[in-house]
Amino acid sequence: PNVCAVQKLIGTNRKYFTNCKQWYQRKICGKSTVISYECCPGYEKVPGEKGCPAALPLSNIYETLGVVGSATTQLYSDRSNLRPEIEGPGSFTIFAPSNEAWASLPAETLDSLVSNVNIELLNALRYHMVNKRVLTDDLKHGTTLNSMYQDLPIQIHHYPNGIVTVNCARLLKADHHATNGVVHVIDKVIATTTNSIQQIIETEESLETLRAAVAASDLNSLLESEGQYTLLAPTNEAFEKIPRETLNRILGDPEALRDLLNHHILKSAMCAEAIIAGLTMETLEGTTLDVGCSGEELTLNGKPIIANKDILATNGVVHFVNELLIPDSAKTLFELAQESEVSKSTDLFRQAGLSSHLTGSERVTLLAPVNDVFKDGLPVIDNNMKNLLLNHIVREQLSSKYLYHGQKLQTLGDKELRVFVYRNNLCIENACIAAHDKRGRFGTLFSVDKMLTPPSGSVMDVLKADHRFSTLVAAIQSAGLTENLNRPGTFTVFAPTNEAFRAMPQGELNKLMGNAKELANILKFHVADEILVSGAVNALVRLKSMQGDKLEVSMKNNVIHVNKEPVAESDIMATNGVIYAMNSVLQPQASRPQERGDEPADPALEIFKQASALSKVSQRNPRLAPVYSRLLARMKNSGGF
Repeated sequence: PNVCAVQKLIGTNRKYFTNCKQWYQRKICGKSTVISYECCPGYEKVPGEKGCPAALPLSNIYETLGVVGSATTQLYSDRSNLRPEIEGPGSFTIFAPSNEAWASLPAETLDSLVSNVNIELLNALRYHMVNKRVLTDDLKHGTTLNSMYQDLPIQIHHYPNGIVTVNCARLLKADHHATNGVVHVIDKVIATTTNSIQQIIETEESLETLRAAVAASDLNSLLESEGQYTLLAPTNEAFEKIPRETLNRILGDPEALRDLLNHHILKSAMCAEAIIAGLTMETLEGTTLDVGCSGEELTLNGKPIIANKDILATNGVVHFVNELLIPDSAKTLFELAQESEVSKSTDLFRQAGLSSHLTGSERVTLLAPVNDVFKDGLPVIDNNMKNLLLNHIVREQLSSKYLYHGQKLQTLGDKELRVFVYRNNLCIENACIAAHDKRGRFGTLFSVDKMLTPPSGSVMDVLKADHRFSTLVAAIQSAGLTENLNRPGTFTVFAPTNEAFRAMPQGELNKLMGNAKELANILKFHVADEILVSGAVNALVRLKSMQGDKLEVSMKNNVIHVNKEPVAESDIMATNGVIYAMNSVLQPQASRPQERGDEPADPALEIFKQASALSKVSQRNPRLAPVYSRLLARMKNSGGF
């Protein structure tokens, strides 16, 4: 009973008196602590018994100061003639600096206090007092208490991690009762504050550039107003580190400048002593900053850039920072991309002469492939590549959370791109978004997982243009499905290549090609009436085919499989769907024919075989092209179309 746990930070004099709500997992600012146990103030050990069972009698505040580790405050109370008051009747609260707190004061400050004991030291001590009993339960976040020195306010902050600060001094030992009040031990000697944040900016020479920026953005009134803010004040040095061109652009753009400054203002007062681990805090700009600590240093977004901390103001606290924190909303697309995993994409756009679209005031969205897409090197820039890159720039500034399935986007290359919303992904054509948006001043950056392929014709147009599918095209035409795959729609076509047809048993192929109804049935089994790009396939996706049976699409070892058959090529985009090249012919489970080799040859099959063979040859030898055309004409005359 009555034993207090104390965490001591190794290598420092810092102590944290912990309870269940304030247990910091034995680390403070990433540094290990040593746990020790001692009798809580007001109790002592009894030989042979556990803990600290013996309660000491209450004494007055003056005597209590010596018991709780604030003997220096006790000494100065005697010297300044405060002792009679805190020994006498009343109900007081004193925030008593620890012995270490007095010892850490600059020598000249301490000398000026102690040498003028009748005035300055007394006033300083009375500023640490409140003329009523105030326990920690009464120390609410953001409240002020009137001190016993000219009723000047003392600022109280009670943070979610349990730490309480008094004018940014940390409460070390709380609620030590005395006959005439209560004693709280704090880790600093606190001083009066009369300046607002704005007045601190106006009087501090190292904040001259910030002063001009605040005036230009009309933030003076906010920083003078009542409230509890934290200003991360960039010094002149911080502004000088920014490229002149970037700084001039921001200073000359009122909206970007206001966003920049609001990004340095936190919505609540955050004293340095309250930060014992990383936490995320919201800025006035609406973004967040990661505020943390490493040993004795405060960090912002992981960087130890806070040069001077805990300058208290009447409406908050100021920390000086030696690096400018530029929010995304004040950056160009080029700046956003250079700091992201798409820096190689920006090199590609720059080489293609498209930098102006990434640095200007044009409202656009950049679909930038991540660096991994170019692990084998950047593609060669030619007219086709430049046009493709223009189709990675959408004509308006978008936000991915507002995109919807089927939405059409217009590119600078005059192509129309479709949006596909899936359960586990959001894709634009075949490229899926790989990271959160970065919204800049005029443009938004979408990081995508591959180079985008704009559609270039209907499903039938794409199949006809690719010699690998000549047998499939002939089969589609023979089965009367051409019109279906030419019309507007949302098809996913698992397209068997010529190789797939050649791999079928001869008897099975003869039977299939000789039966138009069965051929149509098999072909419909290869088509689903919804678009599924590869980025939407996680473990398993089921699609209903136009034939009626289910198709199971899965991803194994980064290869798409359909009904366990591997896909040769994914995401061949068409205006009315997407095509997957298959080196096998899929068949519905219930109607898979047995292999037979004794079927008679069918004339139509011979045409298909010749069509498949000649499609490649005709491309190599222009003299054979008329022969291929005559074969197709024979099919048409036989009524197969």
